[in-house]
Amino acid sequence: MDIRGRRRSTNVEDRRGMRVGRPVVGIGLGGLAIMLVLSLLGINPLPFMAGLQQAQQQNPQTSDQPYQEGAEEAALREMTEVVLADTEDTWSQLLPGHGIDYRPPTLVLFSEMVQSECGGASAASGPFYCPLDQQVYLDMSFYSELHQRFGAPGDFAQAYVIAHEVGHHVQNLVGTAQQVREAQEQAGQAQANDLSVRMELQADCFAGVWAATAQRSRQLLSEGDIAEALGAASAIGDDRIQRQTQGYVVPDAFTHGSGEQRQRWFMRGYEAGRPDNCDTFKANPL
Repeated sequence: MDIRGRRRSTNVEDRRGMRVGRPVVGIGLGGLAIMLVLSLLGINPLPFMAGLQQAQQQNPQTSDQPYQEGAEEAALREMTEVVLADTEDTWSQLLPGHGIDYRPPTLVLFSEMVQSECGGASAASGPFYCPLDQQVYLDMSFYSELHQRFGAPGDFAQAYVIAHEVGHHVQNLVGTAQQVREAQEQAGQAQANDLSVRMELQADCFAGVWAATAQRSRQLLSEGDIAEALGAASAIGDDRIQRQTQGYVVPDAFTHGSGEQRQRWFMRGYEAGRPDNCDTFKANPL
């Protein structure tokens, strides 16, 4: 991926090195944030949100010293800012055609722990999007984990992760996220899981749409980039993660989709280059 001379987003808030009082709970990679997780468990999230806000007020974030980043971190931050800027260009171009003005999210960089309007999270939670504050949260140490733990190296694997989380922001803007949350509140566990999978696969498809637009309009991609994104999509599939953590696969417990599904929907977005080709909710089978 060639980022030389590319625009860098200013919608980045750097909270690295800040202390966070009372971490509450985290969510996995590409999750729909704490509110959705609670809905999946059949719990009314509103009292929980109120408690989190109170905890945040009692435990404000403070800074010990200005964060000192090394050269490698600076390069990763620049890449992150370029990718975020390119998602801004893509969705500002595409969404007005669907009657929606794109309001870009803020990407919050943090280290170790962070507090969002959806609750507290640690670096182990992985990147996530919070619909309550419309922000993407990222500890850049996840890039190393993506390579070392999941076996998915490369800058475009990292870019795919950012684009996926921005895809959740698009879902929030168009109203899909709210509709899914409401449907999950009325659903049994199996149906709620299925809706979660469809949300995640649509975000993968939106990531593919971004990649297509970035290449078609701005020639951002380099040889091998799509293979890196597909490697990441496969590596973080529910089937592979379940096999690594528990030794066997339970498809009914999927919340993000199998590696094959994630690859296929990313490629569907990339090959079509249009968000209206990403309707996972009408697809049967996925």
